[in-house]
Amino acid sequence: MTTTHPKKAQSAVSVKSFPAPKQLSTVTDLKPDETQQITEAVNPLIADLFALYVKTKNYHWHLAGSHFNDYHKLFDKQADQTFAAIDILAERVRRVGGTTIRSISHIGHLQTIDDDNNEFVSAGEMIRHLMEDHQHLVQNQRAAHQVCEKCRDVATASLLENIIDETERSKWFLFEILQGMNNTD
Repeated sequence: MTTTHPKKAQSAVSVKSFPAPKQLSTVTDLKPDETQQITEAVNPLIADLFALYVKTKNYHWHLAGSHFNDYHKLFDKQADQTFAAIDILAERVRRVGGTTIRSISHIGHLQTIDDDNNEFVSAGEMIRHLMEDHQHLVQNQRAAHQVCEKCRDVATASLLENIIDETERSKWFLFEILQGMNNTD
């Protein structure tokens, strides 16, 4: 049930996230290589959160079927939770001396969550795709957490613990809905 999310090919134009230009260089006791590792671990999470936010809103807007009201509300709630995590992590990257997402193309360069531009996706497939995306995201969040711990950044690690919990909660809700679909089909 797990989908592999291959890393997208790097674009010809790269957006630097580290080192920060002098005007944005936040003072920190972290070593420059620690700041770089944290920035490189967290910025892809931010890109994936943006991609997941848009995908969830896409499904929220283009939902059809007998469970429309319930799924419509669930997708909206999950999109809001996803969006809230973006700012928390982006501001944290800035506080440790890095820079973060600058544009839609920067998101596209870093994201590993696949977009869904299909004309129609059934409610069951929406649930399955979002559950798999949350699983993929939580794996990457755990990896970033390890980087933050290794680099002595307990504050970002702590934020990630809360975000991991929210991501797992969303995945759990989607999993249970999918189980109900499988048991009634």
